[in-house]
Amino acid sequence: MKKFFQEIKADIKFKSAGPGQKLTDSTPVGREEEKTPKEKSSQPAVRPPRQGPTDEAQMAAAAALARLEQKQPRTRGPMSQDSIRNQVRKELQAEATASGSPDSPGTNNTVPESKEEVSPHLAVPDVYFKCPITGATLRRDQRDARIKEAILSHFSTDPVAASIMKVHTFNRDRDRVKLGVDTIAKYLDNIILHPKEEKYQRIKLQNKVFQERINCLEGTHDFFKAIGFQKMLLPGPDQEGQEEFYVLGEAVKPQSLERHKEQLLRTQPVRATLDRQRRVFRPSVLASHFDLPPDFFSLTAEEAKREQRFRAEAVERLSVLRTKAMREREEQREQRKYTYALLRVRLPDGCLLQGTFYARERLPALFEFVREALQEHWLPFELLALGGQKLAEDENVALNECGLVPSALLTFSWDLAVLEDMRAAGAEPNKSVLKPELLAAIEQLC
Repeated sequence: MKKFFQEIKADIKFKSAGPGQKLTDSTPVGREEEKTPKEKSSQPAVRPPRQGPTDEAQMAAAAALARLEQKQPRTRGPMSQDSIRNQVRKELQAEATASGSPDSPGTNNTVPESKEEVSPHLAVPDVYFKCPITGATLRRDQRDARIKEAILSHFSTDPVAASIMKVHTFNRDRDRVKLGVDTIAKYLDNIILHPKEEKYQRIKLQNKVFQERINCLEGTHDFFKAIGFQKMLLPGPDQEGQEEFYVLGEAVKPQSLERHKEQLLRTQPVRATLDRQRRVFRPSVLASHFDLPPDFFSLTAEEAKREQRFRAEAVERLSVLRTKAMREREEQREQRKYTYALLRVRLPDGCLLQGTFYARERLPALFEFVREALQEHWLPFELLALGGQKLAEDENVALNECGLVPSALLTFSWDLAVLEDMRAAGAEPNKSVLKPELLAAIEQLC
C-alpha cells in the first residue's frame, strides 16, 4: 500500500509541474509570466553580440606575436614523433614554395635568372665550355645545340668522320649505340673476309636485325652512304616484288672498310669540355672569399625533384637512430649536390691561381692544372686543403669527396725532400713560381 500511495503522489507532482521544457532553451516556458515587473527591471539588460577584431587589429596582433616568438626561445621539451614530422613537413613545404621547386604546385621547374641580384664581383662570371670541334667558348645552355651544328657543318669536309660523330653523339642510349655499332662492324667484317661473295655486299633494309639495331639510330644511314654504299631496289627472294638494299659500290676497297670500321668502334661521343677559366691574382686578404654565380648551385628539374625527395626523408630520419652506413650515404648525397667547384691555390709568393672544375673530377686533374702553370713543372709539389689536409696526386679521389665543393682555398708547397736536396746542391726554386705569360695577365682580386 505504501508503494501505491508513493506512486500517486509522484503522479500528482508531475502533473502540477506545468508544461515541459527543452534543455537547450535559455528561459523556461511559462516562467516569464510569473515574474513581477520589479523582478523584470532588476534583471541586467541583454548585451548585443561582440564584434570580431578589425583587419588592422588582426595585422597588429600577428606582428606582435611574430616579435614575441623571435624574442622568446622555443621550449626545448621532448617532442613526439608526430610533432617532429609535422614541423619538418611545414618547413619543407615553405622551402619548396620559396624556391619554386617542381614538387610545389603553381611553380616552374626552372628559376629565371635575376640580373639585379647578381654581384658585380663574382669570382667567375659563369660556367663556360669549349667546343672540341671549333674551339668556341659556349655557355651551358647552348653547348649541345652548338656541338650539333658543328658536327653537321663537318659533313662538307669529312662526311665519314661527321657521320660517325653523329651516331655516337646524337643518340643518348649508350647501350643501344654499342649494339648498333657492333652490328655494323659485323656487316663490314663479312665483306672484308669474303670480298668475292656478292651476298655479303648487300644489306637488306627490311631485315629485322637491321631495323631493330641500326635503323633506329640517328646517323647510321649517313655512315653507310659516306663509306660507299648506295640504296637500290632489287628483286626479293620470291622474285615478285622489289625491296630496298644497301649495295656496296664497286670502287670501294676492303682496306678502306677496315679503316672506317676501326674509326666507328673507337670514336667517343663529342662532348663540350669544361673551360677552366684559368686566372691569376695578386696576393689578397680576400683569397678565401668566393662569390659564385648561380650555375654553381642550380639544379635541373630532375635533380631538384631528387633533392626534394632526399630532404623529405629527413622526416623519418629525425626519429630513427642512424648507423654508420646510413651516415655515409647521407654524406655522399650531400657531396652530389654540387656540379662544379671553383678552386684557388695560394702559391709561395702569395699569388693565387684559380680554376673551375667538375665536382666529380679526380685529384690528378687538379695537380695537372697546377703543374701546367708552373715554370719548373718537373719538380714535385704538395697541395694542402683547409685544416692541413694533404692531397695526394696519385689518389683517384673526387674533389667532392675531399670536401672541396663548391669552392676551396688550397696551399701550394714544394716537396720538402726535393727542397733539401736542392739546397744541399746550392740551388733554390725560382721565387716566381708561375710562367711569365700568366704573370703578365695577373689581376687584382675584388
